[in-house]
Amino acid sequence: MLQSLKNPEKFNNSSCFAEGWYWLLESRQLRSGQVQPVSVLGRNLALYRTAAGHPIALDAYCPHMGAHLAEGRVEGEGLRCFFHNWKFNAQGNCVEIPCLGKSLPVGVKSWPLQEAYGLIWIWISDQPRQPLPIPPELATVAVDTWVSKRFTKACHPNVVMVNAIDAHHFNTVHNFPIAIDFQSETIGPHCISFKNQTKGGKEAWLMQLIHPLYKERGTYDLCYWNGSTGTVTLGPDFLHFYIMFSLRMLENGQTEGATVLMTQRRTGLFGWLFNRIILGITALVGHYFAQGDTQVFRSIRFNLKTPLGADRSILEFIDHFEQQSTRTWGSWEPWQPQTAPPTDPAPPSLGSQSPLPAPTHPSGKPPCLTLSAPP
Repeated sequence: MLQSLKNPEKFNNSSCFAEGWYWLLESRQLRSGQVQPVSVLGRNLALYRTAAGHPIALDAYCPHMGAHLAEGRVEGEGLRCFFHNWKFNAQGNCVEIPCLGKSLPVGVKSWPLQEAYGLIWIWISDQPRQPLPIPPELATVAVDTWVSKRFTKACHPNVVMVNAIDAHHFNTVHNFPIAIDFQSETIGPHCISFKNQTKGGKEAWLMQLIHPLYKERGTYDLCYWNGSTGTVTLGPDFLHFYIMFSLRMLENGQTEGATVLMTQRRTGLFGWLFNRIILGITALVGHYFAQGDTQVFRSIRFNLKTPLGADRSILEFIDHFEQQSTRTWGSWEPWQPQTAPPTDPAPPSLGSQSPLPAPTHPSGKPPCLTLSAPP
């Protein structure tokens, strides 16, 4: 039976992104009383920290003459524009116009923020509809974190995301053996997980380092939110390592990302020292996988023309992303397909080597995989 892959509209499309949580800045980069200009997903913001220590994100431009509010100064819980001293509160409402001696019913948009894992996060919509991403195993415990590094990749965030569930490339690029088949589970409309196992081979130096910790096979689980933030759970049963990579799209369709290392918080001096060691090992693990893919991301033009059975997880991720609520680059308004044609107008054909059934989706919407038989 011949199969075809319906061309995705949202996946790998630089005109839209999934609604969800996106990181703005490292917490340590914004001190109390400080304001900074931030540009994310095509929108300019003024990000400041109030006297009480709360981060606030407002649309950047003053409604009076369009001065950038990041040129102003923080006063208590509000922000005063540098140009004519109009003051706005944390909700973005104008509360004082000195030359009038009163305020006017005008303002700027204020966006929902959370601060966690050493980062400041923004929700791209009016009200958050989901919690911040977290490795499922750490969802109910306190965690210690370390923002390892920020990076850029010369391809779309969706392409970076599917790399972690590309089973074949672990053998070819990283010399790191894992099982070919991922087991997927849809957690919700904006979250999907994939589970796998490492085989415990000794080909790579990383496997040689951690192989004595394995009795048989180890865990390799991923959880993806909004097609842009993923968590990796890796290691033997008694000691898992956790890595979060959170991505956001740049104007040219490329990727900027932040890596957060995580572990369960342990008490006491010994617990603190032990966690520093665990986070250090986690950094080595993350660096091992990241360096091998760098050259691929410099030149890749993603186009899955001939999916094989081992690519099933990638197709499931694409299908799940196609069902998500998306926003338009720059305006952050709901995205409409007619405003942005697909990035590749030619529907790729599937090879007949390994037939793939069409995945289903709990929303009832048609999946991006379709089957067709020749006459």
